Amino acid sequence: MFALQRPPLAVQGFEKMSPASASKNKQPPLNSRLTCEVANRGNFSFIKYAQCWEDTDLVLEGMAIEPGDTCLSIASAGDNTLAILSKNPTKVVALDLIKAQLALLELKAAAFRMLNYHEMLGLLGYEEGHDRVALFAQVSSVLTQPSYRFWAKNIDLVEKGLASSGKFESYFRLFRTRVLPLIHSKSTVDELLLPKWRGERNRFYNGRWNSLGWKLLFRVFFSKFVMGKLGRDASFFKYANGNLPERLLQTTRQALVEQDPSTNPYLHWILRGEFQAPLPFYLRKENFAAIKRNIEKLEIREASLEQYLSSKEAPRFDSFNLSDIFEYMSVENYEQLLAQIKDSSTPGARLVYWNMMVDRCSSNTSIKGIKEQRELSSKLFKENKTFFYSKFIIEEIAT
Repeated sequence: MFALQRPPLAVQGFEKMSPASASKNKQPPLNSRLTCEVANRGNFSFIKYAQCWEDTDLVLEGMAIEPGDTCLSIASAGDNTLAILSKNPTKVVALDLIKAQLALLELKAAAFRMLNYHEMLGLLGYEEGHDRVALFAQVSSVLTQPSYRFWAKNIDLVEKGLASSGKFESYFRLFRTRVLPLIHSKSTVDELLLPKWRGERNRFYNGRWNSLGWKLLFRVFFSKFVMGKLGRDASFFKYANGNLPERLLQTTRQALVEQDPSTNPYLHWILRGEFQAPLPFYLRKENFAAIKRNIEKLEIREASLEQYLSSKEAPRFDSFNLSDIFEYMSVENYEQLLAQIKDSSTPGARLVYWNMMVDRCSSNTSIKGIKEQRELSSKLFKENKTFFYSKFIIEEIAT
């Protein structure tokens, strides 16, 4: 067990937005009843997502980052935020309200900064054969005090493998180890993940995979109720519409038949608990040096998006990775925040975000000067390897 001998040096990392820093606004703040809506719901004391379950390749293509751009990213598990650094921006500001997620991003950033490629994979739980606690000690000197204290208290998560440490990853582990074996044997799972032509995939899906047991247990396990209890926070479904398991059955068929499961790293993790080639973007060896080279351009902040954009520190941004944050907001709050994002953008800035069960896009609002890139959004969404979402939205600020 790792012995704590001294606190680390406090270096660049996340800091909380103070009331004073947010008080000198470029524009009036959002209605206080709506501001930080998500912050009023849910338990934020633990890691909800150890990995970003959004297809990073699509996010990067949609953002269209140019060298020298200033980018804003919802921190989440940090994977997409770190991937943005590979495009050589001037600055990437990562925001989140969840301290545990910020500590996770900071540790991932420290791994890129201090370790070589395989040591990084080892510390983050993607490669065996490493002393993860020793690797943590090696990077701990560049963590801020809040992050160091979080990981010192939760060093067991480092030992076991950070990649599996989130609530959502535990949800998938339960599906993989308890539910899936009731439906399909290991050999059937292995056969699903072998390379096949589209016709072969369709025959396998209809003849072997899409059984009555699969459909029944899938509908139960991926219902709003069970997912709210074991996966996502139940309060995040406040504005959700539609039948979640039925929609997920359709998008899962897309991933298993229309796409090639053998090349889908996210599907491999869900079904096997490990990634296969190709890895998610930020973990690929060819992207490691660029992320490492630009790691000092990362700025981590504990703040809501509306709070940060209202502060005097906020620059104008060329590109936004907004994850699925609008999923958890009322229509009124979404429209006000979208208008604030527009006012904080440079001409031609790109916004990318996801819809799961809540329909959010600028074309459904009265806001002018934001154009939805429907053709590109549709093209990229057909390639989406994370099959939880109903839409991938790309929008552009008018020039």
